[in-house]
Amino acid sequence: QVQLVESGGGLVQAGGSLRLSCAASGHIFDTYIMGWFRQPPGKEREFVSAISWGGGRTTNADSVKGRFTISRDNTKNAVNLQMNSLKPEDTAVYYCAAARSQLSVTDVGAYDYWGQGTQVTVSS
Repeated sequence: QVQLVESGGGLVQAGGSLRLSCAASGHIFDTYIMGWFRQPPGKEREFVSAISWGGGRTTNADSVKGRFTISRDNTKNAVNLQMNSLKPEDTAVYYCAAARSQLSVTDVGAYDYWGQGTQVTVSS
């Protein structure tokens, strides 16, 4: 069992930055793929970014490439999402998730555990 708690959301102007953090509790954190997803108002949950067990491989949605960076610190059971050059269309609830399998890391269904989400609002 893995418990995930996100933090760092808030209101920011377009062009600004935010850093989201996800604290994980439970065992064997470093064996899980970690991902970030988001759910814009009135839309389905979508993939943002994922990172491999050791942190050596990352996958990012085209919409955030060059702007968002995912990282993890297995010694602290934490995964972070640095978001730069934010746009109004980045407004969403952001979720941290953990997956036991490395298959289909962009798919919501591939993840076994989810946090409660943190709101990010980007004003124009």
